[in-house]
Amino acid sequence: MKHNQSKLCTTQIENFSVKVGELTIFEDVNFMIHCGELTALIGPNGAGKSTLLKSILGEVKHAGKLHYFDAKGEHLRPIIGYVPQTLKFDATSPTSVLDLFMACLTWRPVWLCSSKFIRERVIKNLRRVKAEHLIDRRLGALSGGELQRVLLALALDPLPDLLLLDEPISGVDKVGMKIFYELVAELKAAEDMAILLISHDLDMIERFADKVILLNKRVLKFGSVQEVFSSEEMCNVFANK
Repeated sequence: MKHNQSKLCTTQIENFSVKVGELTIFEDVNFMIHCGELTALIGPNGAGKSTLLKSILGEVKHAGKLHYFDAKGEHLRPIIGYVPQTLKFDATSPTSVLDLFMACLTWRPVWLCSSKFIRERVIKNLRRVKAEHLIDRRLGALSGGELQRVLLALALDPLPDLLLLDEPISGVDKVGMKIFYELVAELKAAEDMAILLISHDLDMIERFADKVILLNKRVLKFGSVQEVFSSEEMCNVFANK
């Protein structure tokens, strides 16, 4: 039985375009993402993938419209979670996983918060990604895969309607990649969450994605994994890879 089920059922990207001066990053991008689906965003370097995610977040000025609808077709103001490629920090710092969560989740000074309440909240989030044992670990002591699981847990508070993952397993070994993808698949099923993922790992995409968007300045192909992977557009983009 699904719990804390997402209320967001459809995300519609309509005529998205981003230009920097005379340079077109991407244009006329249109697609829809449904709840309970993992949609992979693929394409060559410079295709505009990360910029598209930042546009959805509202961090990059863009043309076009972003619509969110629930099952009744009503517009919503969704919660969006985001996991970056990596987190820049001083690896020699004594900052722990708990410290990171406290800094991100509390608007009041840390000393005014109940340490027991915050700790229980952090453990709950870490448990979603099977990483509660890392709560007191120093950030600099985490492996690449462990750090990305921590960032994923952070993106789940509050529980998002739409989860954006920007190459979250870049630099992570195969074992860590598999664990991360399995966790994302579990979240998708358990929370009926809409997920948009940037990845260069076509094998993992073939195994875990429901839909694929092939982007290179514009949407070249959008459909099921089989439809996109067997398309002429896919062959043309990755012919020399």
